[in-house]
Amino acid sequence: MRKIKKGDNVVVIAGRDKGKRGSVTAVVGAEHVLVAGINQVKKHTRPNPMKNEQGGIVTRDTPIHVSNVAIWNPVTKKADRVGFRVLDDGRKVRFFKSNGELVNA
Repeated sequence: MRKIKKGDNVVVIAGRDKGKRGSVTAVVGAEHVLVAGINQVKKHTRPNPMKNEQGGIVTRDTPIHVSNVAIWNPVTKKADRVGFRVLDDGRKVRFFKSNGELVNA
């Protein structure tokens, strides 16, 4: 089980986008996540008439290392750490380390 999953709200804790918040759109590999609106780069693309693609400068999100993001705790309104807990019914769930509440995602 991963500490940060697709759909989680995260805040960037290091890098040029430090302090920005966004939602995880995809998990890339074992150590990178794609966050909407974070770590954007401009890519110069050539037109491809076969695929009906226009050329120009395209802004796109690039993966960011999972160590540079922290999950957003809506109760405390701060970045938080995640722990794991096994419930009585055998389910393994994630919880916020600061207040012990479950992460619902």
